[in-house]
Amino acid sequence: MTEGAGIPGADVIETRDPRMGEIVDAGSSLDTVEAGFVFIEGALWHPRDHFLLFSDIIGDRMYRWSANDGLSTFRQPSGMANGNTYDRRGRLITCEHANSRVTRTEPDGEIVTLADRFDGRQLNSPNDVVVKSDGSIYFTDPDFGRTQEFGVLRDSELSFRGVYRLDPSGELNLLIDDFDEPNGLCFSPDEEVLFVNDSALGHIRAFPVRPDGSVGSGTVWARVEGSGEGVPDGMKVDSQGNLYCAGPGGVHVFDTSARPLGVIRVPEVTANFTWGGDDLRILFLCSSTTLRRIPVNVPGIPVFPAGDLL
Repeated sequence: MTEGAGIPGADVIETRDPRMGEIVDAGSSLDTVEAGFVFIEGALWHPRDHFLLFSDIIGDRMYRWSANDGLSTFRQPSGMANGNTYDRRGRLITCEHANSRVTRTEPDGEIVTLADRFDGRQLNSPNDVVVKSDGSIYFTDPDFGRTQEFGVLRDSELSFRGVYRLDPSGELNLLIDDFDEPNGLCFSPDEEVLFVNDSALGHIRAFPVRPDGSVGSGTVWARVEGSGEGVPDGMKVDSQGNLYCAGPGGVHVFDTSARPLGVIRVPEVTANFTWGGDDLRILFLCSSTTLRRIPVNVPGIPVFPAGDLL
């Protein structure tokens, strides 16, 4: 893997609302960190140890990168891993396309299966995952990982593509079953709303979260529209509650009322991203074959409080 040149700021920021300039400077450049991957996804920053993990789905490998140590292989094979997050104790949670499962990596390196079946049938291909502050795990289950390109070609055992909640006791509950292809998901900062996007339908839906962790009826919150390749994919909120969603042409930014602020334009299909750096003001972008970064003014939210570590 090699580092490459940056892309001038004039070619990067598409402004749809003047407030986009408060989030990322109009003249910011998009820099290449590493290149030469197949299709990268699942970017995840460790808030204490300051390293980045990400998946190369088609390459069947997970990578680790840090400013001090550069790039190294974290896991190979990876089960064609896609989305990653940490739980409240800093343990890695991963969605594996090829194995149709959600796993947890223990401190000693043991990989434990958390969910691989619902009602006795194998899950489709868990895609993206988040952990709520009570320790419950929410994930999407489209069928992308049952295709030749992004997984292992095979028929689905389930008749729907769902969104699930795995409670701390290990009970798996189906929350939503009416998506075409559910993909990225994230909570609002107060965890009162669960956002889930649909890659096939091109929109983001918002679901009120009940005290027991279930969700109420969802409504279409925003449509992810613009020029360029890509579909709604990875999704996260920053520390001000602005929502970022990978989509056509790059990463789309919406304010808390779903107003589109702008797009961070990327020259390759961008599937996921995360904030990193000492102050979480570097946005790392997983754009197909290339890991890129751009400085931002509004920091992200750490995946888990450092004090919760084992």
